[in-house]
Formats: sequence, C-alpha cells, structure tokens
Amino acid sequence: MIAVIDYGVGNLFSLVSSLRYLGLDAEVTGDAEKIGAADRIILPGVGAFADAMAKLRQTGLDEVVTGQAEAGKPLLGICLGMQVLFDTSLEYGEHRGLGLIPGRVAPILDDLSPADRAALKIPHMGWNRLEIVRDCPLLRYSRTGDYVYYVHSYYARDCADSVAAVSEYGIPITGAVVRGNVMGTQFHPEKSGETGLRILKAFSEIGG
Repeated sequence: MIAVIDYGVGNLFSLVSSLRYLGLDAEVTGDAEKIGAADRIILPGVGAFADAMAKLRQTGLDEVVTGQAEAGKPLLGICLGMQVLFDTSLEYGEHRGLGLIPGRVAPILDDLSPADRAALKIPHMGWNRLEIVRDCPLLRYSRTGDYVYYVHSYYARDCADSVAAVSEYGIPITGAVVRGNVMGTQFHPEKSGETGLRILKAFSEIGG
C-alpha cells in the first residue's frame, strides 16, 4: 500500500486518482500506524514552506516521515513535499526542513539574470522539458525530452549530488532528486499526463 500523507496542505484528489488509475492501492492518511504499515510513502504539498513544516510538526508527522525514511522505506515528495525534504528554505525568511536531502530551497527570481527576470514569469508555471542527468529507479521509464507540469516560485539548489533531472527556465531548475530511498519531484506527476503516470509507476516498483 502507498500512504499519501495528509497534513492539511493541498488537494490530494488528482494524485490518488492517478495512483488508482494505475491499479495501485493508495490511502490518504495522517495516521502514524498506517504510514508505518505502508510499503511506500508519498508526501505531497502546495503552498508555503513554513506553513507546511509547522503542520508536519504540529501533527508529529515530521518525525514519522523522517523515521520511516531513515528506516529505508521509499519516500517520494511532490512539489512543496519535495522542498521540505531539504535542510532549509529561504521562502519568507529562513526555515528548517526535514533534512533528508542536503541542500536548500531558494527563490528562482534571485538567480535569474536581469534579462531573464524581465522575460520570464514567476511562478514558473506550465509544461517544461525534462533533461535527465542521472540514471535512477524513479526515472526508469522516463527520458530526456519528456514534458512535465510545474507550478512554483522556489527551487532546490546546492544539491548537485542528488539531482536526477532538471528543466531549463533561465537557469537549470531542479526537477527531480534522488538520495537512496528518498526521492522528490518539483513538478506534479499527477498533472503530467503519461509521463507523470510512468514516474508514479516507477516509484510503485521501488523496493518491491
């Protein structure tokens, strides 16, 4: 079973629909026992980093997620759920994350050239091309040139050892990260058509 963690950050309907379309057993839950009994965990999320971390801590799910990941269970963070896997975020101040992947989350705008700041819209929203930079189980059914769907204004940086795929948007945007059993996608697989379904299918086979 795949536990989709519900901590009050985001609409989980499309993600669960995608998993069930693939014939996968998925349950939305914030229950520590059910998360512990699951074969794999997905941590979704939309919104602000600090709010997400506050909700994880208030529910004790920060320790649940960290403990399960450190025990070797496959964990996939999506969008904001990926960002909270990192050490820190600079979104509206500096905030501590779960620390499962070394690196930090920073504003895209700060790293763009003056010309790109004028030409590119923030948030980075819509379809963009993936460039796979490292082979990993999460992307076993994906290839460079596949398109995925993004909605974000902040991105993971200083994490070169974990980057598996990027998308160009003035700078290389971290699209997917993998560090052992801990994985993340900045884009939304559940909104990325067949490409996203292939990524979710690959995740369902990791550790199985």
